[in-house]
Amino acid sequence: MRLALVTETYPPEVNGVAMTLGRLVDGLRSRDWETQVVRPRQKSEMVAANDGIPGSRELVLPSLPLPGYEGLRMGLPSALRLLREWRNWRPSIVHMATEGPLGLGALYAAKELQIPVSSTFHTNFHQYSSHYKLGFVMDLIFVYLRIVHNACGCTLAPTTEMANSLSSMRFRNTGVLSRGVDTELFSPGRRSEALRKEWGVSAGDRVFLYVGRVAKEKNIGLAVQAYLAVRSELRNSRLVIVGDGPKRESLQSQYPEFIYAGMRKGEDLASHYASGDVFLFPSITETFGNVVTEALSSGLVVATYDYAAGRQYISNGINGYLAPFDDEAAYKRMVAGLSKESDATLESIRQAARETALGVSWDRIVDDFQEALKRTRYSFSSREWAN
Repeated sequence: MRLALVTETYPPEVNGVAMTLGRLVDGLRSRDWETQVVRPRQKSEMVAANDGIPGSRELVLPSLPLPGYEGLRMGLPSALRLLREWRNWRPSIVHMATEGPLGLGALYAAKELQIPVSSTFHTNFHQYSSHYKLGFVMDLIFVYLRIVHNACGCTLAPTTEMANSLSSMRFRNTGVLSRGVDTELFSPGRRSEALRKEWGVSAGDRVFLYVGRVAKEKNIGLAVQAYLAVRSELRNSRLVIVGDGPKRESLQSQYPEFIYAGMRKGEDLASHYASGDVFLFPSITETFGNVVTEALSSGLVVATYDYAAGRQYISNGINGYLAPFDDEAAYKRMVAGLSKESDATLESIRQAARETALGVSWDRIVDDFQEALKRTRYSFSSREWAN
């Protein structure tokens, strides 16, 4: 089987979508799929990164800067180039991971060549609700998204919640493709007392951790407010912020006593996770929230909102804590309550969090993706035969 995956973002770019797509492609290659990744050329990039890897191909196409996201670029439609490419190397199925100009060009080329197309949906409805008050503009965008996705054989959302929302807005053939977590990498065993000592943490101190983009859209301000309320009751606590972004400089100026670890990757990131105690994640703009499952896998007490990955995997008070979506007062009360919980109670929750993560393997997610691709291809072939 041959898959052409079309995306605006892919490793080594660091974000949840890129990481997920990289995992899916690697998993399919291990199952003897031939894969081609079609993506835009990123800044200063000269050659395709994966050429020469068995079972892999990359087609890197012209790009333009993506407004509002420094360092990222979006692909041009490139339909004619894709027509030529896929006449020479015909995919069994095309997967449109993003709906930008490149994805639209891929959809057109696939339709011309009679190749089935599947898609994933990464736009968060919460992000475009009354919180941003975009009104008519967003209505037009939803119409566009619905037309594009309904031209595909299926649309896979990261949670049941989002799949149901899509169906209610007349998106057809919706399904769920969740996201896994690397439980070997993100493990309580990577806890480092040496790192905690670097943070100035003593035995018995409680570390509150934030991992993600240090930006307004991640609601980093609420994480800080929630921690400050805790600190007044729990003096032996520290806040560690892992990540970078436009709000870091102002936060560092206002709160120099916090630990700013910057962006971390791989085992270094995993060690930072495991060396914390409570994970603060009040973002309201997630499609899934990979950091939530990474924190669960690392054995942290996760405090997040009741949606996306939180709703999918956390039972409130059992393996983590959930506040009603976008209720800032409730979120702060929930985090403040953690200062009163005993170490024994939090340890029980940490163990339950790890157990939950052990059931969210990437192998299972790749299997689900493979089956969705096969169903879409079979459905397309059946329609073609009927015609």
